[in-house]
Amino acid sequence: MLTTLFHIPARITVGATSVPLFGWGLLLAVWAVAGAVVVGLTLRRRQGLAGLSSLLAPLAISGGLILWGLPALDDGQGVPIRGYGAMLLAAAVVGTWLSIVRGRRVGIDADTIIALALEVFVAGLIGARLFYVIEYHDRFFLPGQSPITAIPAVLNLAAGGLVVFGALPTAAVAAWWFARRRGLSVLQLADCIAPGLLVGLALGRIGCFLNGCCYGGLCELPWAVQFPPGSPPWFDQVARGLLPHPTAGGVANPSLPVHPAQLYAALDAAILAGLAVAFTPVARRDGEVFALVLTLHPISRILLEAIRIDEAPALGTPLSISQLISLVMLTAAGLLWWWLSRQPVRGHAATLGGSSE
Repeated sequence: MLTTLFHIPARITVGATSVPLFGWGLLLAVWAVAGAVVVGLTLRRRQGLAGLSSLLAPLAISGGLILWGLPALDDGQGVPIRGYGAMLLAAAVVGTWLSIVRGRRVGIDADTIIALALEVFVAGLIGARLFYVIEYHDRFFLPGQSPITAIPAVLNLAAGGLVVFGALPTAAVAAWWFARRRGLSVLQLADCIAPGLLVGLALGRIGCFLNGCCYGGLCELPWAVQFPPGSPPWFDQVARGLLPHPTAGGVANPSLPVHPAQLYAALDAAILAGLAVAFTPVARRDGEVFALVLTLHPISRILLEAIRIDEAPALGTPLSISQLISLVMLTAAGLLWWWLSRQPVRGHAATLGGSSE
């Protein structure tokens, strides 16, 4: 577990002068210069204003983050770089890179994939966070307190707290709307980005391990892990009476050994990503790669949920909310396969697996 990787100082010293790095500081000046260069190069390369449409959102978001977001995260030691947040960023970058590579094989340019990735990533974050906040609302909205006081905790994504299945509806709507605006095939686009989403999920689960969330049950296997005092597994075991409650001034023991469920999930997502890439050349119709992912991921999630103990049974069933959603996804996957089976087989000249001769 490594919740905080390091701190970025809020101010830097240049000679005898202390200069703010965030807010109205040095980083904003660098952002302004870099943004002007990128805009100029885009206008020159595309000979018009059309190319700016894919730049406006990332420039605005990054500028707002520098101006208001980063200063709000300053904890007195600087801006903490959380392990969970760093892995989310890595997930977005690597997943986007893989989607760019796959997109080029069907004529989708890198700028289009980057613009799609930004919209899907932001929409997915919103959906995943909303699902988590709704599911664990008692952790954010305390009795007798105004809901306004919960806003900082709700917005603190770097501290962890995302439900993958909550991202699906918002990310799917964002991808569908993007494809409709750009005149792209939704199924072809889904096939293009599906492995990248799984690679991103694998890296995100490593972030869960660094954060201590999404933990497993007690384990006696050689690869069992222990989490430090104050971690989610430790609090859970204290609440269950498995660990003694630390007395004032006493030394708290680490958690009992548990399954590294987060690493199981990371390995599972990586394997599924590899299967999706391997299946791509033999897929006969647009949408089959996505349908494969929609089939296999819920099955593995149902099995992994049997190892995790951080989610209680839901809706009067012995299943967690994630297992119930997995069953819904499997039903959707079956319907998608049925629908795809009634579509014409595509040619081999423009597939993600490359052309055949």
